[in-house]
Amino acid sequence: MNRTNTLQLTTPEGIRFSLNLAGPITRFLAFMIDIVCIQASVAIVNTVLGILGILSADIAMGFSILASFVVQIGYGIALEWLWRGQTIGKKLLRLRVMDEQGLALQFSQVVIRNLLRVVDQLPSFFLVGGLTALINRKSQRLGDIAARTIVTRSIPVTEPDLQQILAGKFNSLRDHPHLTARLRQQISPQEADIALQALLRRNSYEPAARLELFTEIAAHLKSIVKFPQEATDGVSDEQYVRNVVDVVFKG
Repeated sequence: MNRTNTLQLTTPEGIRFSLNLAGPITRFLAFMIDIVCIQASVAIVNTVLGILGILSADIAMGFSILASFVVQIGYGIALEWLWRGQTIGKKLLRLRVMDEQGLALQFSQVVIRNLLRVVDQLPSFFLVGGLTALINRKSQRLGDIAARTIVTRSIPVTEPDLQQILAGKFNSLRDHPHLTARLRQQISPQEADIALQALLRRNSYEPAARLELFTEIAAHLKSIVKFPQEATDGVSDEQYVRNVVDVVFKG
């Protein structure tokens, strides 16, 4: 990691890419948004209990405390798993939880980091987690260290003109809509961006380097979702990468 708070990763296929790490302040702001959402959810539960009027005041209070705990833990687990590492707060601030090696996020990792959030919040205002993230080279809180996860930050970029690289090209992958849908689901934002940037900069590479680069990227993309032979026969590695970018970014 360098001074610009980025993490350099290399895939098993030898593809190198950088991830922008989210700092403690941005993560705290996202957490505060999530707290508002959690409190709103708990308030709805309490309102329902009050309307039903079937519980005594003491029992209703106990249920309220239990609901607050369950919603706070369950909120993070459910959304980070269903939204591939994001909650409402993270989505609004362009943050995402990832495996620290850039691999697919596992459900066990989501559970571990959210259960340990209770420890990171001690003694108040996320002090333990915030201090840990400040001194950790990957900006990880205790829950992230235990779960082997990181939180990345997406930097807004200008929408690229895909027509300059995709126009007029037949895409054999589109003959298999169920597989292209799976590809859009399985590919990570970082993997898709690597493929896109390689195409946008393709004319700046030396021929040998260009061939090697697209060979590596195509091999990695083919490992994510396997298409039948008729979809890849006669398709060069660079064209295959172009086809993947087409179905991922243009739907």
